[in-house]
Amino acid sequence: MEKLTSENFQEGQILLIDKPLNWSSFQAVNKIKWTLIKKLHLPKKFKIGHAGTLDPLATGLLIICTGKFTKRIPELQGQIKEYTGTIVLGATTPSYDLETEINETFPTAHITPDLLEQARLKFIGNIDQIPPVFSALKKEGKRLYEHARAGEEVDIPSRKIEIAEFELTRIALPEIDFRVVCSKGTYIRSLAFDFGKAVNSGGHLTRLRRTKIGDFSADNAMDPIAFEKIYTTDLTE
Repeated sequence: MEKLTSENFQEGQILLIDKPLNWSSFQAVNKIKWTLIKKLHLPKKFKIGHAGTLDPLATGLLIICTGKFTKRIPELQGQIKEYTGTIVLGATTPSYDLETEINETFPTAHITPDLLEQARLKFIGNIDQIPPVFSALKKEGKRLYEHARAGEEVDIPSRKIEIAEFELTRIALPEIDFRVVCSKGTYIRSLAFDFGKAVNSGGHLTRLRRTKIGDFSADNAMDPIAFEKIYTTDLTE
């Protein structure tokens, strides 16, 4: 990636960032923002934002828009997304991933390739999905995860999502690797949980990577630390 000027970033850029594991999306945006403020002397009120949150335990493509291109964030957020990951069957967690400890275990000996295929087909097309209680959605003025951490019961309505493709790429029970192409608003953690129920067991997500947003690919994305290193020296004219 070639160095760009402060004017380039204020006019507007789309940056493809490969969010590292255990970073929040906010941390990734903040790293890019403060790199540009410090190295290119951009104003502190410089416009920057991302087009779609990734959980800290997920990695992969985070689109960051700067300057005038922040107006394009809603358009980019609405594009279809592709993810790869791993579901572990036979156990659930309250968060539907590794953020919380296993709370219940289930049998897996009955799970056959045919049963997995029947379950997979149920999740293709327009479906109703209930978001995880450990999510940033708001209910009664509080984030759902705030209700969950306070031990409060919350009624979460389902919502319509679309899954265009759902492929099981590796089966090594209790682990299943997958690739999914889905609409905005899809929670892959909920997909893992619901898939576990569909095979008469339990399931939770143990690995997640966002590989594409629309035509943008993680193959072309850069680690935020690598981005910072590009700007550790002064720009040459």
